[in-house]
Amino acid sequence: MATSAGALTVGTERDRTLAGPTLEPDPLIAELAGYVASPPPHPPLAYDTAWLSLRDSIGVAFMALDHPDCTKLLGPWIPGTTGSGPGARVPGASYVLDPAKAAFDTGALIRWLDYNDTWLAAEWAHPSDNLGALLAVSDYLCRRAAPEVVTVRDLLAAMIEAYEIQGILALTNSLNAVGIDHVVYVRVASAGLATRLLGGSRQTIENALTQAFADGGPLRAYRHYPNTGSRKSWAAADATRRGVELALLSLRGEMGYPQILSARRWGFSAVVMKDKPLVLDRPLGSYVMENILYKVDFPAEFHGQTAAEAAVHLYPAVRDRLDEITEIVIETQSAAIRIIDKTGPLRNPADRDHCLQYIVASALLRGRLVAQDYEDGPASDPWIDRLRSKMRVVENPDFTLRYYDPEKRYIGNALQIHFREGPPSARVVVEVPLGHRERREEAGPRLSRKFREGLARLAPERAQPIAAFLDGPWQEQAGRPISDLMDLLATG
Repeated sequence: MATSAGALTVGTERDRTLAGPTLEPDPLIAELAGYVASPPPHPPLAYDTAWLSLRDSIGVAFMALDHPDCTKLLGPWIPGTTGSGPGARVPGASYVLDPAKAAFDTGALIRWLDYNDTWLAAEWAHPSDNLGALLAVSDYLCRRAAPEVVTVRDLLAAMIEAYEIQGILALTNSLNAVGIDHVVYVRVASAGLATRLLGGSRQTIENALTQAFADGGPLRAYRHYPNTGSRKSWAAADATRRGVELALLSLRGEMGYPQILSARRWGFSAVVMKDKPLVLDRPLGSYVMENILYKVDFPAEFHGQTAAEAAVHLYPAVRDRLDEITEIVIETQSAAIRIIDKTGPLRNPADRDHCLQYIVASALLRGRLVAQDYEDGPASDPWIDRLRSKMRVVENPDFTLRYYDPEKRYIGNALQIHFREGPPSARVVVEVPLGHRERREEAGPRLSRKFREGLARLAPERAQPIAAFLDGPWQEQAGRPISDLMDLLATG
């Protein structure tokens, strides 16, 4: 793995004295920096799962290439300004970009369809969002002909650690409760791991982490009525890009802010968290990667995944009785009620894929749920709003309890349909989503199919080498540089 930053140099003595007297870092900053600089050994399960997440993320990135609203964001912000350095590549594109913009592009592709892996706790998260930074920085380091390169094993280890930082912060520190978006934790994790990959010392990693917290937090307004829009599909890309920029600044000697969390009145805890300190609920290891959730069949917000599965199950029983339905009862967890229980107009795909009622209506109407079902054409079917108008969403306290149980982390939904005449449908209960660790064996073949569907956008001569690289055990590729993989993913 890369151990130096080449032309990027750690700050001079003058740089380090700009901060004045030395301050002890906030304990949480010190713990995060120590974990990034000297992580513990990770078990085989964590590496196996990271390999599965890498493959899944690449598959959904290729799916996003079908969407012009995503692809218009790719490439240099100003055409013709790609530069002449080694740069980094982007899946499905011919660009060679600076690592920060490459991180944005890769992050946008992975996140666009809301189909990448997920973590649900007090805060909601998509840890594979960090792959924007990790792939871009790794490819850059390999392409600049450094003495050492970032290997597949190095990348998987960095994924495990980025997932852990974002996910453990999310366990008990709710940003949504104060109106701030979860991508803050993407920025923090990406900054820390990008700095490590680029050769930063523990002190430099600490500085980068404090810089990430110093940025504060973006509003969640773009995820909710009346402002729901496409920014929610590139916000995490922006965060992973920013993580790379802060890593590069820190490697140039930019000072850190050791008490950025705890400073009275002006610190992150005081301003963003409303005087509630950030805490780590458990030691940092590989817990998040080992328990990550996959979106297997449905590109939809994760709190509605089991509702979609229940609706598809009921489709054969209701498809010829839609006009007889009087009520659709959806039992769900408290988190789903807070984030995706929506009535009234839905203005765009970003609004629809975060609406529990739309997810259920579309699945009941069509017996499936795919990304195209959120577009304006399918959404204009009058049956969608007719079905939505008959829905009643209620909290099931047991679902909420098991949602927050760290030994279960279920995401339950139940669905029952009532008709004008005769008995109601079966009450279909799905508590454990297909992408949950408890259903991982069942999900395996379908995740493989999902990956192949992503590659189907490519000509066979391009798709086959990518599949050959990623379909086997990770150990077969462990020592290969990440640039070998990026050679296959990029188009030029």
